[in-house]
Amino acid sequence: MIQVTEPHPQERSSDQAKDPVCGMSVTMSPEARQANYDGETFYFCSDKCQTRFEADPIYYASGTASDHSMTPKAGTQYTCPMHPEIVRDEPGACPICGMALEPMVPSDEPSEELTDFTRRMWISAAAAVPLVILTMGELVGLPVRDWIGHQLATYLEFLLATPIVLWAAKPFFVRGCASIVNRSPNMWTLIAIGVGAAYLYSLVATFLPGVFPDEYRMGAGVGTYFEAAVVIITLIFVGQVLELRARERTGDAIRALLDLAPKTARRILPDGTEYDAPLENIVEGDRLRVRPGDAVPVDAKVVDGTSSIDESMITGEPLPVEKGPGDTVTGGTINKIGSLVIEAARVGADTMLSQIVEMVSNARRSRAPIQGLADQVSSYFVPTVVVVAILSFAAWLGFGPEPALVFAIASAVSVLIIACPCALGLATPISITTAAGRGAQAGVLIKDAEALERMAKVDTLIVDKTGTLTEGKPTLTDVNALDDESEETILTLAAALEKGSEHPLAEAIVEGAKERGIKVGNAENFEAVTGKGVSGTVSGRAVALGNTAMMRDMSLDTSAAEEAADVLRSEGKTAMFVAIEGKLSGIVAVADPIKETTAEAIKQLHEAGLRIIMATGDNERTARAVAQRLGIDEVRAGVLPEDKKALVDELHANGKKVAMAGDGVNDAPALAAADVGLAMGTGADVAVESAGITLLRGDLNGIVKARTLAVATIRNIRQNLFWAFAYNTLGVPLAAGVLYPVFGLLMSPMFAAAAMSLSSVSVIANALRLRRLWL
Repeated sequence: MIQVTEPHPQERSSDQAKDPVCGMSVTMSPEARQANYDGETFYFCSDKCQTRFEADPIYYASGTASDHSMTPKAGTQYTCPMHPEIVRDEPGACPICGMALEPMVPSDEPSEELTDFTRRMWISAAAAVPLVILTMGELVGLPVRDWIGHQLATYLEFLLATPIVLWAAKPFFVRGCASIVNRSPNMWTLIAIGVGAAYLYSLVATFLPGVFPDEYRMGAGVGTYFEAAVVIITLIFVGQVLELRARERTGDAIRALLDLAPKTARRILPDGTEYDAPLENIVEGDRLRVRPGDAVPVDAKVVDGTSSIDESMITGEPLPVEKGPGDTVTGGTINKIGSLVIEAARVGADTMLSQIVEMVSNARRSRAPIQGLADQVSSYFVPTVVVVAILSFAAWLGFGPEPALVFAIASAVSVLIIACPCALGLATPISITTAAGRGAQAGVLIKDAEALERMAKVDTLIVDKTGTLTEGKPTLTDVNALDDESEETILTLAAALEKGSEHPLAEAIVEGAKERGIKVGNAENFEAVTGKGVSGTVSGRAVALGNTAMMRDMSLDTSAAEEAADVLRSEGKTAMFVAIEGKLSGIVAVADPIKETTAEAIKQLHEAGLRIIMATGDNERTARAVAQRLGIDEVRAGVLPEDKKALVDELHANGKKVAMAGDGVNDAPALAAADVGLAMGTGADVAVESAGITLLRGDLNGIVKARTLAVATIRNIRQNLFWAFAYNTLGVPLAAGVLYPVFGLLMSPMFAAAAMSLSSVSVIANALRLRRLWL
């Protein structure tokens, strides 16, 4: 018994209460859905709201539920794998090609069409077996037709076939009619015409046999195609069920990503108590506990505890990463040993995991340029097949042996059934879908199919140095005085100046000063000059720190200091000049270690036929020292952001297919201009937005994986298109009867239906091989 208490004044008025979950008004009555918590009764508009409340009553009853919980969640949307521009709020059939629409983001919910088609398939098969026995039983020693008589056998065939044609095959005819109304002939047009022709002919032959000349009679009556129509329907259902199951498997990678996030998170309340709350109720700022072995629920900042986090599900890299207070953790990664208290920073659709899922889903729905060939062929294919079927019918009727009409119908129906262009339409999207999922598992996010296709054609790769070839975490190595200023003074002023900069080199100088026991002050009038350096006032003294170009802008002669700087640069260090009160006073040098994976990755990229150019804002001597160690083909040093884009344009003018890899805001223009932009996922958001492919780990191994995936995918698509074209090119003439004059062979409509179904399944099976691609 639920105890009814007085309503909360802020939640209720007169006989109305506010649903704490969705915010709707609910009439308070004994019959209304209600639950009691902490001495108060709450009313609900639906069972769903009541269930959500009971799963986390603290969240809803305390009044801390934010507006996001009151906003109705968008329902699942459905799209066509062959025509991604088609988006519907409910499942159904594509108005262009007639294929089943599928969820835009795969879920664990069973496919309604797969369930429906499976049921129709088994019922059709149950009718097909006795039909085949009735018509062909004598071939296996069961002359049932002779036992019961031709007339009764024909009526039994009609009774068995009619429910299958009119009920089970109803989706075929609905889609076939829709294709004609929408003026978009497709595979269902051919199936509907073929099955309909076979059934109508058999109907007339059964009830009006007298309209046929005597030569059309086969023994006691006119031959029928009831069994052919039902077996064709059954085989098409078999093919559709196999195809739908295979299409579901292409979303396995996305479902695996979705499963990385736990369903609940352990929320810590202000009073220190803890409980498991549904993940959807976690909001920004919530404090959560992540116990050893648990998955991190959302993107967050560690506020207490240390542990190792397994990020392999997101980045594809096997080694755990140490995390402590102040570090960020990503939702879906696994806490290995320690207990962490984290503060939620990004929740719901804003988490990296959700963004990865969205990007992969978008890639699945995008269209590669190579798909244009299949689309162009398909637009002419169906009308051509109908014409071929008509010509085949006329040829057999005019020149075929008796009974000519039977042969004519058989050949026309076979042509219509075997020529269904389903395999042709699936050839590209099914490969893209599988590749996008496989890439996500390996930390390679494909923004769209066009980027994948272009990546396979790339012959030149431009890479930034800092953060791409190197760790991106430079350290201070040298401080050299050039005049009477001490090294300590030079470093003190340089560190104070760089304290206002966010550049990795600036951070290295500041940290280096702190390690040497220097208290870092503040700078005034701070100004950053893109690609050159920074300037400002420290303790009343004008200070500038930057490269040679900046010193020249200040009319300072660096020729005497270049030799000392070149020695540092030849060691792979970045040397920066320090000017104090308009006088060149010293040099500070910073080194950024090369990533362990870089050398091997460059070797593999060379083996793949790519020419590698390093474009960096660093000094040429330093850049060449790094390039020589790694075997990079060309160096462009001292480049500004606009220079990187100009480099891309220059290479395009020379006929090169260019990929650009970068991780900073300054790389965004070049990433957008390149044939393929490769954004390191560790970099700036604008870089990720400008790129066609995002590499979550942020090193060159990701580029190797992206290249391998792209080449394998395009090869897979070409294989699919070849076999789809070859199948139709060979199948249509065979179905039309070209072998009959020589070998006396005519394809049965039932065999044509089996061949059509198997062609689609074979294309999908070939695409699914990409799931096993080694990356």
